[in-house]
Amino acid sequence: MIKRIIALSAAMVLSGALVFAQAANSVSAYTTLEEPLAKALFELFQKETNITVNFVRLSGGEVVARLEAEAANPQASIWVGGVGLDHISAKSKSLTVPYKSRYASNIPVEFQDPQNYWIGLYVGPLTFVTNLDRAKELGIKPPQSWADLLKPEYKGLIRMANPNTSGTAYNVITTIRNINNGDENKTFEYMKKLDANIDQYTKSGSAPGKSVAIGEIPIALGFAHDQVKLKTEGANVVITAPSEGTGYELASMSMIKGGKDAVNAKKLYDWVLSSKDAQKLFASWYLLLVSKGAETHPNALSLSSVKTVAQDMAWDGHKVNKDRLLKRWTDEIGSTRK
Repeated sequence: MIKRIIALSAAMVLSGALVFAQAANSVSAYTTLEEPLAKALFELFQKETNITVNFVRLSGGEVVARLEAEAANPQASIWVGGVGLDHISAKSKSLTVPYKSRYASNIPVEFQDPQNYWIGLYVGPLTFVTNLDRAKELGIKPPQSWADLLKPEYKGLIRMANPNTSGTAYNVITTIRNINNGDENKTFEYMKKLDANIDQYTKSGSAPGKSVAIGEIPIALGFAHDQVKLKTEGANVVITAPSEGTGYELASMSMIKGGKDAVNAKKLYDWVLSSKDAQKLFASWYLLLVSKGAETHPNALSLSSVKTVAQDMAWDGHKVNKDRLLKRWTDEIGSTRK
């Protein structure tokens, strides 16, 4: 019986020495979906096709780093989920290959790469989530704007992910850059001030919200669908969209260059785009699918309900721009933390 791989040691991550369990009727995948969702999705695929998915769950930045480390000997064939900016970065680093699925027509053209390197699955805005019990206890109000996050009363009370490992957090940087009309000096002036109020940077973009749900920290930054799930499951939280405007993700899917299970990877790719059962599963996690005619959970927070910035995803995701922004964040912020 093939065992699904769900964890990696630090040494394996650095060396790229991961070896997936192999079988004649299987496919190896990286995913940035939440672990329970990924497990349910791939088990549903196996039930319908008899193809086993051996998967590893990583944050978006970790997937790109892994693909670079394994470029000479790819260990997976498909990447499912993850912020679209990371998929664009992978394309610009020549880590993925184009695939024109016969079901691509289910996705509006504005949510697809023109050269078919990646395809969008769902969208979600960046929002703040505040634990109301902790806020009352501390005598603070939920932040309503990006400017609010810099207030001294929030010192040490905000959590977000590390942009080097999380596409969610990198989207925070690009959003602030958009708000500042592309001025990167002003962007990093803001990020330095925000850093004074951050208690810690997590590896995954969804982790800060989970900490808010249990009251470990009162405020977190993340994508709305993750926060809506926490609220629906009973957490006493409020979700707010920043008044100046906010960025959003276009979670995507890509084929990995040199993947050994290309045939089954394409079958999985096609199935994700076409299966009504898969769409229902995504919707049950409050994800806003971009597929034509897909259902939407009534509790999901739509892009139309918030003010969004004018994102240039191709610019934001290009390796030159992303590498520069991440280096600056690391040099000026990440490396200065004790």
